[in-house]
Amino acid sequence: MEASPQLETMAPKFQFTAVPGYFKMEPRGSNLEVSTMPGMGLINQSYPTDHVYDPNGSKLPWERFVDLLADMNQRDQGRAVYKLIYVTRHGQGFHNAKEAKVGSAEWNSKWATLDGDGEWTWFDSLLTVTGIQQAYSMNAFWQDAATTLKLPLPRSYYSSPLARCLQTCRLSFSGIMLPPGQEKPPFKPIVKELLRERLHVHTCDRRRDASFIRENFPEFEFEEGFIDEDVYWKPEGRETLEEHAARVTTLLQDVFEHDKEQIISFSTHSGTIAAMIEATGHRPFFVEPGNAVPFLIKGEIVHPN
Repeated sequence: MEASPQLETMAPKFQFTAVPGYFKMEPRGSNLEVSTMPGMGLINQSYPTDHVYDPNGSKLPWERFVDLLADMNQRDQGRAVYKLIYVTRHGQGFHNAKEAKVGSAEWNSKWATLDGDGEWTWFDSLLTVTGIQQAYSMNAFWQDAATTLKLPLPRSYYSSPLARCLQTCRLSFSGIMLPPGQEKPPFKPIVKELLRERLHVHTCDRRRDASFIRENFPEFEFEEGFIDEDVYWKPEGRETLEEHAARVTTLLQDVFEHDKEQIISFSTHSGTIAAMIEATGHRPFFVEPGNAVPFLIKGEIVHPN
């Protein structure tokens, strides 16, 4: 079967940079691990748009930030596009649990190339009980923050095709109820091949066929051109960070060109988050399983249509 061109890089229309100064993250320890911040870490500060949108100082910080984001897109129309992307790392999978049990050295030298150990299966790993609980905790976070802080829910949802991300996306965002008067965007997640983990060798990163996704996650839609079987994963070689970052750049090119929403969700993997950091020049950090972080990304138009 011919491989879809969607994993190939494309001629750039946008040049991407992470915009600093709006969100704080608090790494823990030398490995720069971060977790979901209260209010998604939005820094409470004044904006140049406040005098028009909030002259009486009655709006919440998230309301003022959403107004600022709309103004940025309006002001730079034709020159740049800004999107707020909530990036969620999937909850703990069986592959994570096995690596934690045996250590990274033994995991990489022995277990990562196997489908399982007779007790656990980690080929296209599902969430553990802990991973499921982490996703439910994210759901509670969104419910509370959207209600009390008016933190905006995503308008578009994208997920890696690997099962642990599909589970995390569903459990994190399904069933959220907002008070009367607050608009709740529809939850219509889309499966995107480019959001998958770093390719090759590790069996936890080889995905199931589209028929499995269709049967077990019927509320998810497939991006155009999604191939039924996994033609990308290989048992040898390893995608480099630079290659992965190029793949993420292609993903961003696609989303920035074809999705007009300003606030978007990615449900993905630690390696893909690292590649997104590399692709946008964000300062480095490492996201704990089952946590979400905000990226404010500017896509400067370099090849306008």
